[in-house]
Amino acid sequence: MRILFTGGSGKAGRHVCCYLRDQGHRVVNVDLTPLDEAGIDNLQADITDSGSMFNVMTSYADFDELEAGAGVPKFDAVVHFAAIPRILLKPDQETFRVNTIGTYNVIEAAVKLGIPKIIFASSETTYGVCFADGILNPDSLPVEEDYDVNPMDSYGLSKVVNEKTGRSFQRRSGIDIYGLRIGNVIEPDEYERFPGFFADPVVRRRNLFCYIDARDLGQIVDRCLKTDGLGFQIFNAGNDTNSVDISNGEIIKRFFPGVPVTRELGEHEALFSNQKIRDMLSFKEQHNWRSYVPKQEPI
Repeated sequence: MRILFTGGSGKAGRHVCCYLRDQGHRVVNVDLTPLDEAGIDNLQADITDSGSMFNVMTSYADFDELEAGAGVPKFDAVVHFAAIPRILLKPDQETFRVNTIGTYNVIEAAVKLGIPKIIFASSETTYGVCFADGILNPDSLPVEEDYDVNPMDSYGLSKVVNEKTGRSFQRRSGIDIYGLRIGNVIEPDEYERFPGFFADPVVRRRNLFCYIDARDLGQIVDRCLKTDGLGFQIFNAGNDTNSVDISNGEIIKRFFPGVPVTRELGEHEALFSNQKIRDMLSFKEQHNWRSYVPKQEPI
C-alpha cells in the first residue's frame, strides 16, 4: 500500500513507520521534522494548514515516481499521528487548536480526495484518569471502548473531539475510519524502566497500568490497514497484560477499591482492555514485557 503517515518522526510514529515499511508498504512521512530512516519518504508540512494537507496528499513521494509518466499515484490510506503529544508542552488552547484543527484538516483532505481508509491516533487519556486534577477512579473496570469518555484536560478533550470528527466524516463518506486509543507507548530501550514500576506501582495508576510496545502498535496499525469494511471504529491499542508484576486482584484492592468490575478478569489481563483488537483485527501480541525484563527476586 502507498501510505501517507502524519507525525512519523515522533516517539510512536517512527516505530510504526518502520514496521509498515518492513511489511512492504511505501510510507510517506509528513512532519515538521523529517524522519531519517532508509526507505521512508518525507514531506515537511504543518497539519494546521488545510492547503498543505491537500497538497501532500496529491504529491509524489520521491523522484522515482516521476518515471512512469502517469501523474501522481494515489494514496491507499492515511495514518494520522501528528499532534502535540500531551498537556504541559504548549498552552492548553494551543494543544486543543493544533490537535483538533490538524485532525479535521487531515481527515477532510483524505475524504475529499477519495482516499479509502483513514486511521487516526486517539488516546488512553480520553478515559479521563491520566490527566485528572486529583485522583480520579474509572467508572468501571476493565475500561473498554463503549466507556463514556469525559476527560477534564485539553489534550484528552482534543482526542474526544477528534473521535467525533472521524465519526462525522465516516458518516458522510462511508469509508473506513478507525481511531486508536493508544496506551502508554514503550520503546524497546524503555523496558529498563519496568523494575521501577514494580517497586512503586502507583506511578502507573494514571495510565490505568497500561502500555503498548511501539512495535506491537505497528502491528495494530497494519492490521487496521488490512481489515476492511468496519466503517467507523474506536479501538484501545494496548498490550495483553498490565505494566506491573502484581495481579489484578491486588491492583484493584490497592488502587481502585470500590470500582465496579463488569466481567471476570484474568489474573494479569490488561485493565485497559485490548479484547476488541484481538477479536476484530486479529491482533496477536509479540512483545510482552516479560520477554525483556529480568525476573525480579522477592525481597
